Amino acid sequence: MEAPKYEDSYVKSILADVKTIAMVGASTNWNRPSYFAMKYLQAKGYRVIPVNPVAAGQDLLGETVRASLDEIEEPVDMVDIFRNAEAAGPITDDAIKIGAKVVWMQFGVINPEAAARAEEAGLRVVMDRCPKVEYARLNGELSWNGFNSKVISSKRRKL
Repeated sequence: MEAPKYEDSYVKSILADVKTIAMVGASTNWNRPSYFAMKYLQAKGYRVIPVNPVAAGQDLLGETVRASLDEIEEPVDMVDIFRNAEAAGPITDDAIKIGAKVVWMQFGVINPEAAARAEEAGLRVVMDRCPKVEYARLNGELSWNGFNSKVISSKRRKL
């Protein structure tokens, strides 16, 4: 299944409007992508509330991990889904129930049916993208990390 295309202005407006993010599938393991994304987004001024039933009650980067979205008492602007496409369906339904404004599905997560339900409920949707990567790309930070420099590559270095 091919990921939808999004205009940069659409993604940028979401990242500008969002202040509080519920990250479903956040990991307490420091070398997992969700941990790194959470830390990066916090450094950019977002409040990121981790959601993971396995780690519920633990501290993660200064925030208490919640077991589910409905345990979050404060308003959530965006639900960032670090789960598979099948799990994205019920998570999207929960995002609608708690009044989130955006559902964001991470790399490889594409669920058109869930996206349609969210859009019908008035939420904006992004699939198969990472807010950390999009923030960096739209703010000219990817080159700091070696992207587009040919320094970072999946290919073996030639000696």
